[in-house]
Amino acid sequence: MVNRKNKNRGYQQLRVWQDAVTLYVETCRLFRPEAFEMKRVIGQAIASADSVHRNIAEGYCRRSIREYIHHLYIAVSLLGESVSGYHAYRKADQLSAENFEILDQQAFKLENGLLRLIESLERKRDSGTWTETLTSTKRTPSIRAKIPII
Repeated sequence: MVNRKNKNRGYQQLRVWQDAVTLYVETCRLFRPEAFEMKRVIGQAIASADSVHRNIAEGYCRRSIREYIHHLYIAVSLLGESVSGYHAYRKADQLSAENFEILDQQAFKLENGLLRLIESLERKRDSGTWTETLTSTKRTPSIRAKIPII
């Protein structure tokens, strides 16, 4: 496993997070997952990954810089939930090393992209260069918001 570090993954150093994963692993060992249990685990993994792109889209569509950034932070937190699950599933032998690497590599790329986007939008918010409307009035020309595509 590659140890990837950034500002958002600090929770992996927390003893409580490590203990929570250990608890999950031990619970899986004691109560071998039946088909029903795996459906719930798989459903949760899919749901958290699904919510990431939905929050990016919802925040963007709201047009308010404050709400956009808020939804991006929600997306980052959901991604953290997903990555935490990948680590726990891997340790419990519910996810192969190869599949873990594929998911973790993709999540890491997305995570860094989200962090860069948030930083960029926070600079726009702080400088006042974000326009929250889609239309311009004749009296005041609209400054079109340039949203970085990452």
